Amino acid sequence: MGPKNGFLALLPLVLWLLNTAADASVSYDRKAIIINGQRRILLSGSIHYPRSTPEMWPDLIQKAKDGGLDVIQTYVFWNGHEPSPGQYYFEDRYDLVRFVKLVKQAGLYVHLRIGPYVCAEWNFGGFPVWLKFVSGISFRTDNGPFKAAMQKFTEKIVSLMKSEGLFEGQGGPIIFSQVENEFGPMESVGGAAAKSYANWAAKMAVGLNTGVPWVMCKQDDAPDPVINTCNGFYCDYFSPNKPYKPTMWTEAWTGWFTAFGGPVPHRPVEDLAFAVARFIQKGGSFVNYYMYHGGTNFGRTAGGPFITTSYDYDAPIDEYGLLRKPKWGHLRDLHKAIKLCEPALVSADPTEVAIGNYEKAHVFKSASSCAAFLANYHPSSSATVTYNGLRYDLPAWSISILPDCKTAVFNTATVKSPTVPAKMNPVGGFSWESYNEETNALDDSSFTKNGLYEQISLTWDKSDYLWYTTNVDIGQNEQFLKTGYWPLLTIYSAGHALLVFINGQQGGTVYGGLDNPKLTYSKNVKLRAGSNKISILSVAVGLPNVGNHFETWNAGVLGPVTLSGLNEGKRDLTSQKWTYQIGLRGESLGLHSLSGSSSVEWGAAAAKQPLTWYKAFFNAPAGNDPLALDMGSMGKGQIWVNGQGIGRYWPGYKASGSCGTCYYGGTYNEKKCQSNCGDSSQRWYHIPRSWLNPTGNLLVVFEEWGGDPTGISLATRTA
Repeated sequence: MGPKNGFLALLPLVLWLLNTAADASVSYDRKAIIINGQRRILLSGSIHYPRSTPEMWPDLIQKAKDGGLDVIQTYVFWNGHEPSPGQYYFEDRYDLVRFVKLVKQAGLYVHLRIGPYVCAEWNFGGFPVWLKFVSGISFRTDNGPFKAAMQKFTEKIVSLMKSEGLFEGQGGPIIFSQVENEFGPMESVGGAAAKSYANWAAKMAVGLNTGVPWVMCKQDDAPDPVINTCNGFYCDYFSPNKPYKPTMWTEAWTGWFTAFGGPVPHRPVEDLAFAVARFIQKGGSFVNYYMYHGGTNFGRTAGGPFITTSYDYDAPIDEYGLLRKPKWGHLRDLHKAIKLCEPALVSADPTEVAIGNYEKAHVFKSASSCAAFLANYHPSSSATVTYNGLRYDLPAWSISILPDCKTAVFNTATVKSPTVPAKMNPVGGFSWESYNEETNALDDSSFTKNGLYEQISLTWDKSDYLWYTTNVDIGQNEQFLKTGYWPLLTIYSAGHALLVFINGQQGGTVYGGLDNPKLTYSKNVKLRAGSNKISILSVAVGLPNVGNHFETWNAGVLGPVTLSGLNEGKRDLTSQKWTYQIGLRGESLGLHSLSGSSSVEWGAAAAKQPLTWYKAFFNAPAGNDPLALDMGSMGKGQIWVNGQGIGRYWPGYKASGSCGTCYYGGTYNEKKCQSNCGDSSQRWYHIPRSWLNPTGNLLVVFEEWGGDPTGISLATRTA
């Protein structure tokens, strides 16, 4: 490349630097992010503010700081902040300004991932459901209605941050932001319109003049001056798309999410530390742990569908806010070692030297500093190597860090932090009352249409539940009335679960799964001569959060619905009149709240009953230990404490597959590193302490299938 062509290639970056130089205190070069003129090796962790409570935030942030982090990373959750068009919400768990200010108060920086698509196993990928119904819209492509809505929200967030002085150039903690999220794989199948959209998103973001860089993760064609970054279990292979951009890892996966019906994934800290050290030794300058604290999908915020309420993610800080040992401590020690190397890392390029068959040294040496990383890439055999005349023992699949090119202060496979598993300590049960949800009646909000309608188009996701009800007339001369060979009712649904009632009596349940949410109900049903009422309760288990144009995905009963075994053969019920009712009667009465629960007559609790509400009062246990509900005796439903949504529960959905001995070396094996195979995907459900009063707390459970509430107990969690 000639001098002229080289300058032209650099021109977009030069223009951006010139345009922002007046007030920018954050920039970058090929080595690192530069803050106030100083290159930095930055260690970061994801903590999502809505997945914990404001009362938990200071402790989580301090534990991240104590763990050696410089930066807190979070998405911005559009559907939480704009639940209705133009109606914004920034309070309680969605108080983004408060969260960012707490990070600043702790002396840490912020990476703000505005998106506003977030994925994150969050309901609808963070998009508000009303966006789906904007006329002419098509998500994440060169589409006018979508781009207008996306730009409006992005500008809203940037304007809010500016008004509070939260960008670094204003004295705030935000050192860079992200637009879009993992769009590269979608662009590869979206064609020219997707590529045009990605370029527009980058230009739109840069045009907001935040004074800090923007990144796009998993976006190899991110245009200047936007930095493309890596997400994955390993990112040592990654290089930015231009030689003058820093090498950044926006998601180093500490584990993985859990789905109902799936095992619980784990990632050994030895392998995670190895992956981070290997990234740094090849010139990486920014690493973010996804997640550092996973937290909880409170209420109906879990996506998927079928993502569990727990978003623990095997993170260094567990769902309840406790340190996960040894993961947190081993990573803290890794961070200390990396920071000792920082002078050499930011001023020199690595030199790679072979010191054995599977062993290499990566050396950063400048006039005033020297740091070395000694790596053994063999997956199972340790090695003794000689470097600079000194001998070093390297365990298999490990890296030793030498901040002075002499003294090994840390090895990724040598875990010195103690292993301290957390414990659940039962502290008591509950005295229950119950209220039965009506299965054979409709109220004034019901409406009738010809044919079957998609669920979300009717509910707008205001409820998980939609009733489909129709009548079937049976003649006196039907042969099955004499023989008892009952007709076969077959229902095809786009998902995610459903319960069937025949004349008010339960006729069975069926559900899909993470890999295939669609389902088929096919059972013989007992009908009588005359009119029969078929009631189908379709249940959503979170909306999709990932995929190409997932706004077009469906839920609910779309048919066909047929009855076989009649004198006429098969009767198609699909196009006849169906009556719809959105939500449950208990929801409309607000039975989860103190005022609503007192509006109906509750009776003695009866176990094993479908569609039953249960309530109990309890006092907060003494102390400050985190709390959890053991829901192992229940089937499927939702939980509220003092009107706050704890989330969906489904302990009866057992994890399939086989769990082997977790190992690492060569490649992290997620399929082996998992637990709970053959057992409940999630048994325990987090109750935040800040949601409780000392006495008289209201616990409400809605059970869909027929669990036994006498088995529910409260426990404290201790490390």
